[in-house]
Amino acid sequence: MFLKKATAACALATGAVALTACGAPDAPRAATLPAPSASTPSRPPTLAPGPGGLTPVFLKAAKARDRHGKHDKTVALTFDADMTADQGPRAAAGERFDNPRLIGTLRRLKVSATVFMTGRWAEEYPRQARAIGRDPLFEVANHSYSHHAFTEDCYGLPTVPASGMRADVERAFAAFRTAGIEHAMPYFRFPGGCYDKAALKALSGTGVTAVQWDVVSGDAFATDAGAVARQVLDGVRPGSVVVMHCTRSAAPATEEALRTIVPELRERGYRFVKVSELIRPGA
Repeated sequence: MFLKKATAACALATGAVALTACGAPDAPRAATLPAPSASTPSRPPTLAPGPGGLTPVFLKAAKARDRHGKHDKTVALTFDADMTADQGPRAAAGERFDNPRLIGTLRRLKVSATVFMTGRWAEEYPRQARAIGRDPLFEVANHSYSHHAFTEDCYGLPTVPASGMRADVERAFAAFRTAGIEHAMPYFRFPGGCYDKAALKALSGTGVTAVQWDVVSGDAFATDAGAVARQVLDGVRPGSVVVMHCTRSAAPATEEALRTIVPELRERGYRFVKVSELIRPGA
């Protein structure tokens, strides 16, 4: 299934075009991906490449057991920080593509999380990007620079040609470095969740693991926080990856939903981890 388009799982559903209206200029090729090296404090876990060196895809963790032989009830909350180049004028006019209150709630509740950030978002909100990247509670991963689709027919999004896919990913990593994010994780989330074999091949050799999800929160453009919370709570299983958004104008109910989701999952015995903790060997 990893070699087919994952459009059915797209978290943005019918609101994708409004949330991800694109139009970023052609991206110059950055020098290198910030792949982990022996000089970093610890090497982030990644999956081995697939057949022919294809970029590996992570959906959720297997049902690992803890030292007592019980199911390890972990869940990774992930948040897409979406912004595209053509949304700069909208941001200048006052539209907010960030959500500092949501990040503050995660901190207050001491919830580890992974933020999949577009390069354009990091350029618009460099102080917030840097603060998230330096907070040990969080990890920053790549959600492309432009938020253009990596396949055809992905919810109406403009597409990145195969020849420009790697450059788009590298440009996002470069934007993270410029913002002051020193150790972005080698994980990549396809815009719209859409990919195919050609996209996986285009990113082979970059060292990234593509990260999808098994729980769609339905928070994009939602105004009913209770409905978002119920959808997440109904879907979570041990090892789940939940996709949500931290874009205030396009996911206004997410922060409120979190205040229901977090205590309820903790009551059920779940603990919150980053994606890297689900991918690590043994998980």
